[in-house]
Amino acid sequence: QVQLVESGGGLAQAGGSLRLSCAASRSIVTFTTIGWYRQAPGKQRELVATIGSGGITNYVDSVKGRFTISKVNTKNTVYLQMLSLKPEDTAVYYCYAHVRRLGADYWGQGTQVTVSS
Repeated sequence: QVQLVESGGGLAQAGGSLRLSCAASRSIVTFTTIGWYRQAPGKQRELVATIGSGGITNYVDSVKGRFTISKVNTKNTVYLQMLSLKPEDTAVYYCYAHVRRLGADYWGQGTQVTVSS
């Protein structure tokens, strides 16, 4: 079993920045993919950014150039640096991990990000 604990959410003004952290309860080196999804009120959960075990990143078009995902394997932590925030970035952000060899997906409890205009 894997626990993912997010932190760093909160309130920001449009144009501001926040950094989210996701700490895993075990080594993330074995995770096939780890990253972030978000869900705004009344909308489906959507992928924001992921990073693979080899370091390849993937972003939803709406955050490209503004958000950066990174990980520190020795800390079992993945980060999401969010710059130039927009009100439409307001959502609950969830940390996600997939371990292919276990056929398992893991989710954190979510952290709220609110961007005011």
